[in-house]
Amino acid sequence: MGWQLTEDVEEFRTAAGACLAREPARSTLLLSISESMRVGGATTPVRFGYWRENEDAPVSAGFVQTPPLRPLLGPMPDRAARELVPVLRAVDPELTSVQGENACAEAFAAEWTGRSGGRRVSRQVRLFRLGELTPPDPAPAGRARLAADADLAVLAEWMSAFAADTGQPGADYTPATAERIATGRMWLWDVAGAPVAMASVSPIVAGQARVSPVYTPLRLRGRGYGGAVTAAVSRAARDAGAEQVLLFADLANPTSNALYQRLGYRPLTDSRTLTFDH
Repeated sequence: MGWQLTEDVEEFRTAAGACLAREPARSTLLLSISESMRVGGATTPVRFGYWRENEDAPVSAGFVQTPPLRPLLGPMPDRAARELVPVLRAVDPELTSVQGENACAEAFAAEWTGRSGGRRVSRQVRLFRLGELTPPDPAPAGRARLAADADLAVLAEWMSAFAADTGQPGADYTPATAERIATGRMWLWDVAGAPVAMASVSPIVAGQARVSPVYTPLRLRGRGYGGAVTAAVSRAARDAGAEQVLLFADLANPTSNALYQRLGYRPLTDSRTLTFDH
C-alpha cells in the first residue's frame, strides 16, 4: 500500500486518527496542525500523508507539510521514512530539509541524500511532558493574567521576535496572536501593569495540549518571569482538562531545558531538523 498523499484534512484524520491517538504526545504537531485546519481552514495548501505497510495493515505513520516548508514527520518506522522519499521527490524535488524524531529523520535524510551524505543537523529539540507541576518558589514579582485585546500589539511583536529567535519565517503574527487572545490561550506575567513575559498553549486535542511559545524580551530575562508564566499556563491547561501538557525545548539552550525540568517537565523524545546540501 505504501504512502497516500492528500490535501483533505478530513481524509487524513479519518485514515490516520487511530495511529495518531495511540501516542498523542509524540504526534502532537500532526494533531494540532490538522485540528487547526479542521477548525479554521487553511489559507495555503497543506500536504498530508499516511502510510500502511500493506493493503491489509492499519495506518502506522503520517506526516504534514505546508509547502515550501519542510515536512514534519510523525513517529514512524525507518522503512516508512525511506519510502516517503520518492513520493515527496516526485512532488517537491527542491526539498531542502526535514523534521522528525531522530531515527526517522535520519532515515529520510540518508535516503534523500544517498551516497553524497550531504546533510547536517540544523536544530535539535526535546519534547517534554509535565509530571507534577512545581511552580517557582519564591515566585518573581508580579502576577499571571490572561492576555487582553489591549496587549495585542506588544504580543504580536513578541511572537515575531520568538519566530526570529527560532529560525521561523517572518510573517505578520497579529491575526494568530489575536486568535490566541480571543480564545483565552495566551497568558502574561505582569509587573505593575506591564507585561514582562508571555506563554501560550494549544487547544486540547486527543487529551493533550502543548505550551508554545514561551518568550521573555532579552532585556527582562534572568528574573524568573519565563518560569512563572510557564507554570501559570501549564496549570491553566491542566485545569481546562488536558491529560498531558507538553512543550518543546531547544537542546542548544541548556537554561530553558533546566528551567522546564525544575517546573516538573520530564523528557519524552528528541527530534531534529536536518538540512540537505544539494
